[in-house]
Amino acid sequence: MTRIWRIETVTDAARARIGVARTAAAYGVPTVERARLATALSGRLRQSLAKGGTWVLTLTASGPPAGAGELHAVLTPSPAEGAADRTPWAVTVPCPEPDGVSDTGTVPDDPTGLSEALLSADEDTAVVLDRLAEQEELVAFHRVELHQTNQGVLALHAELDAAGRAQREAFAAERLARNEAENARRRLTFLADASAALNASLNHEEIARRLPDLLVPRYARGVDVWLFDHEDERHRPAARPAAAVRAARTGRPQYAADHPGGLPGVDDGPPSPLDPARPLLCVPLVTRRAPLGVLTLSPPGGRWDPDDAVMLIELARRAGIALDNARRFEHNRDIAEALQRALLTELPAVPGLGLAARYLPATYGLNIGGDWYDAFRQRDGSLVTVVGDVTGHGLHAAMMMSQLRTALRAYAVDGGSPGRLLTRLHEFLNHLQPDLFATAVIARFHPEEHTLTWAAAGHPPPVLRLPDGRVRVLDAKPGAMLGIPLRQEIADHTERLAPGSTLALYTDGLVERRARGIDPGIERLAAALGAFGSAELGADLEDAADRILHPLLSDSERDDDVCLLLCHLRG
Repeated sequence: MTRIWRIETVTDAARARIGVARTAAAYGVPTVERARLATALSGRLRQSLAKGGTWVLTLTASGPPAGAGELHAVLTPSPAEGAADRTPWAVTVPCPEPDGVSDTGTVPDDPTGLSEALLSADEDTAVVLDRLAEQEELVAFHRVELHQTNQGVLALHAELDAAGRAQREAFAAERLARNEAENARRRLTFLADASAALNASLNHEEIARRLPDLLVPRYARGVDVWLFDHEDERHRPAARPAAAVRAARTGRPQYAADHPGGLPGVDDGPPSPLDPARPLLCVPLVTRRAPLGVLTLSPPGGRWDPDDAVMLIELARRAGIALDNARRFEHNRDIAEALQRALLTELPAVPGLGLAARYLPATYGLNIGGDWYDAFRQRDGSLVTVVGDVTGHGLHAAMMMSQLRTALRAYAVDGGSPGRLLTRLHEFLNHLQPDLFATAVIARFHPEEHTLTWAAAGHPPPVLRLPDGRVRVLDAKPGAMLGIPLRQEIADHTERLAPGSTLALYTDGLVERRARGIDPGIERLAAALGAFGSAELGADLEDAADRILHPLLSDSERDDDVCLLLCHLRG
């Protein structure tokens, strides 16, 4: 279908516009597209009429073999005008019914029909306006929804921001708590380790030496330990900071600096004239009775953390207790050692027989035990030598050792062989202390007869060095331990001695080691004794005793007493 309109006047233009609108409606062009087509065409027609001349509007309907078609509108100048400079106008709109439509584009020529056609042409505009009003209402509705949504989003963002701040604050608080817990754990670990290191020694000088090693450089740049060796030393003039003297007199920690320390439980004071630029923390080493000294510290940085200061004060308290315990132990040890040596007798001078004895207390405990040696002469001129060991340590063992030694000397007044003396000691101990046991070996020398009679009760065997350098272990059947609930008669054993022979009596502390037993120790003793010549033993038996002890006691830590008695038969 093709329609053509010649347009010279406004009436022609109106008739053409009405015809195009009716044709588009007939071909099913949508109302909005139809309104757009009519509006665009009206505008173009106004421009064309303004330019003048004759214009030709051609409307063509075309369509593919299947599917929707198109309407093509073309406005061109009339060829008769020869207006080649006037640009044609064209527009295309889709139409769902391209074929089978009757001619509806005819517009009547009378004014009445034309007016009706013009009025009816605004129906599309009215429909468009109605739809526009609906869209405006819809837009207004969505604008309200969008505003409410925006308000909700803003509120949500505010809540998320508040939640984020709360979470960050919680994380910061958690990190702070974790750091504080870690610092507390570190301080407690250090305090426990330092306490163990201080209490591991019972030497007060060693404890004082360990304090700087523990504190520098983590908690102090410098450490000074001032110990009161005498009661009046704290009042003596010395190059000590005034804060240290105040701490010694008041028993309270002192802080000396040009600024307040703010440390809990510490008194602030002026800086020390000895070093005004360096802050000092002076903590008394307190005990139950009185301060033993003052610990003076300088901070590793500008100042101490209050929690570190509390920990240092607690460490000083524990160090004071450790020092007090060490001094008490040293005092008791000195008393015990003096008591132990007082219980050991002087060796007698016997013609033709040399004697040398050594007693070494254990390095653990109070250094008082039940080991003893003794040597005394009998009426017949023979010499009785004894080495014994009471089980246990302490004053009780030393007391029982003294009673056994006194009882043995009393029994020896009546004479009797070594076996008989040990048998009576066994009965005495079994009656006196049923729950206490002892071991002993007794050797009796007859220098003129060159004989040795000996007996042992649960004790390591004597070691005999012959003049030719051979060494024998006198391990003939001994008796059982003294004091056990058993009746026994301890047998005697006799040996002929040649001049130059040496007998070694000893306690198990000399030869027994936990990891190796007693037999290797006896072999080492025999080897050490056999390494001497007869002339060496006869010339200086005291030096020989020291030279025997040295290789056997190479380890400095001993958990048992050591007793050695050497008897050398001179030529």
